[in-house]
Amino acid sequence: MSKNTTALIDAVRRMFPHCVTEAKGKDGQIQPAIDFDLLRQELSDCLIEGQAERYQLNWPGKRQAILAASEPIRKAFFPQPQESLNFEAAKNLFIEGDNLDALKLLQEIYLGRVKAIYIDPPYNTGKNLIYKNDFASSSKEYAESSCERDEEGRLVANLETDGRFHSNWLSMIYPRLKLARNLLSQNGVIFISIDDNEQHNLRKLCDEIFGASNFINCYVWVNLLAGRQIRKIGSAKTYEQILVYAKNIDEIDLWKIDV
Repeated sequence: MSKNTTALIDAVRRMFPHCVTEAKGKDGQIQPAIDFDLLRQELSDCLIEGQAERYQLNWPGKRQAILAASEPIRKAFFPQPQESLNFEAAKNLFIEGDNLDALKLLQEIYLGRVKAIYIDPPYNTGKNLIYKNDFASSSKEYAESSCERDEEGRLVANLETDGRFHSNWLSMIYPRLKLARNLLSQNGVIFISIDDNEQHNLRKLCDEIFGASNFINCYVWVNLLAGRQIRKIGSAKTYEQILVYAKNIDEIDLWKIDV
């Protein structure tokens, strides 16, 4: 691989980490490569299909999830001074509504300006509710076949008996993480709480969105000293995890990242 090609791949990685993958070169060796299908997807407002083999995390509905992050919305923030305390002098902002919509609206003001983000998404335990996006599609057939929402677009439980149990969760979290990355400054970091139900998938997803080289740490914290029973295997779990990723790990002081 020439130095010029390597430099181009590095440039794409800085802007679109998830568009850089691994593929076999002409010599049969695995090497970094640009996923042109995903790169075209980033620069397009429609779905793009591709058949080339590459290393990646994939699931039913991923392409629609990618599109969901870039779909425009016709919504706006409306202040509620009557429900606020010291509205004119307050320095904090509380937003109530769908977080995907909020993240899109925040792009207009805070794009590339946020130093730190902490999110505590649903852990996909099978009991918690996941908001089902329609991915800006009016197709009833897609919504029903993909199980992205019920007939009335309401919250539904994501049960393990659903054949798309993990896919539903990944389709929900993908556009939100992608938009969160857009908000981060070059020296920004994101902290994501999770447990073992989706930690393995979340790590792969974050490697794709933020770039594996921007992984900082996986903090383990004790959330229940007494533990909780895990199915019927006779053991108890006492911990959860917090994944930490940087927007650009070269721009931050790792010694100052602590929780």
